Amino acid sequence: MNHDWAVAIVFSVVSLSAGAAIVLRGPVGKALAQWIASWSTPEHKALEAQVAVAYAPKRKGADSAELGELRAEVDDLHRQLGEVQERLDFAERLLTKQREAERLGPPRA
Repeated sequence: MNHDWAVAIVFSVVSLSAGAAIVLRGPVGKALAQWIASWSTPEHKALEAQVAVAYAPKRKGADSAELGELRAEVDDLHRQLGEVQERLDFAERLLTKQREAERLGPPRA
């Protein structure tokens, strides 16, 4: 039984490898090779540099002002999250007490 699986796996790997080799030797492989080769062209590197400059954070004074604002906002969000967690804990305790009371029911005499 285990031998059957081994044969099927080996056959699958060999078939997939042969199929990939055939496909990659054709026009698809050539297009893929050209695409990969274009990664090292000067035009591509210039485009990468433009993107890096466009998305680079601003320096000096603007950075520290933005950083201070972000820190204040994060601190405020932490405070709000703490309050929400306290309210959630309180609501969960109330629900638990109510469910326990319903489950126990009135005392029997």
